[in-house]
Amino acid sequence: MPPLIQLLRPHQWLKNGFVFVGLLFGHAWTDPLRLGQALAAFAAFCLLASAVYVMNDLIDREQDRLHPKKQRRPLAAGTVSVASAAVLAAVLLLAGGGIAWLWAGSAPWIFLAYVVLNIAYSYRLKHVVILDVFIIASGFMLRILAGTLGLDIAPSQWLLLCGLMLTLFLGFAKRRAELNALLAESAGHRRVLEHYTAPMLDQFIGIAAAGTVISYALYTVSAETVALHGTRGLIATVPFVLYGMLRYLWRLHTRGGGGDPAQELLSDPHLLAATAGWLLLVLALLGGAIMPRP
Repeated sequence: MPPLIQLLRPHQWLKNGFVFVGLLFGHAWTDPLRLGQALAAFAAFCLLASAVYVMNDLIDREQDRLHPKKQRRPLAAGTVSVASAAVLAAVLLLAGGGIAWLWAGSAPWIFLAYVVLNIAYSYRLKHVVILDVFIIASGFMLRILAGTLGLDIAPSQWLLLCGLMLTLFLGFAKRRAELNALLAESAGHRRVLEHYTAPMLDQFIGIAAAGTVISYALYTVSAETVALHGTRGLIATVPFVLYGMLRYLWRLHTRGGGGDPAQELLSDPHLLAATAGWLLLVLALLGGAIMPRP
């Protein structure tokens, strides 16, 4: 991959799929206007997220040289100059902001909040224990809000809670993976890691994982969900969620994974199958192809 493209981390654009949650669970995928706005929101987040990654790599390039994997990133390895990266980040910010303002729905403040929050994270908040992971999770929550409130779709409180728990799970798993990879030199790469311990992170991960599964299961059987979607069958999708999370934990503890959710999804056939099975079953149930409406 050319260094400038590698700097954008295009595989991370999978995370921006959270903007389509509103279309899926709001039965709005057949609305051309909202579909176009969701696609624009997805594109805007791809550009803005890549701008954030470039800025992070600019700030962390010295620390990344201490990391066994991140030392191969273009700025840490010296294959892209600081000036080129700064220009690239500026272009991405302008392009993403323009798309967000013109075509990505009625809440451009969400995209501005995403950029401001990530700048604060890069310069200061990533060094604050526990809050650092909540900031990471809030970036995912803003994607969900862009695909719901931004498209004039009322978000389900259960889904928002599930999204928060899931993103906290991924964030704490990322910290656990960094701790696993760096061992005694962890604090030299990411200062906040000196405040975490493996047993502490395992407890945080367990709480977030249980919260994710329970909140999603309660969403599938709530009266509001049954009335909105006209089916009681969404409970059948829970095993896919549970299997995917357990598989992710297995990779975290036995395969040195967990540090990059997008990479884990793309590289593990079990995670891919669980995600695809969940999505196909949800689409079939919401479309009434499997279970008739009550």
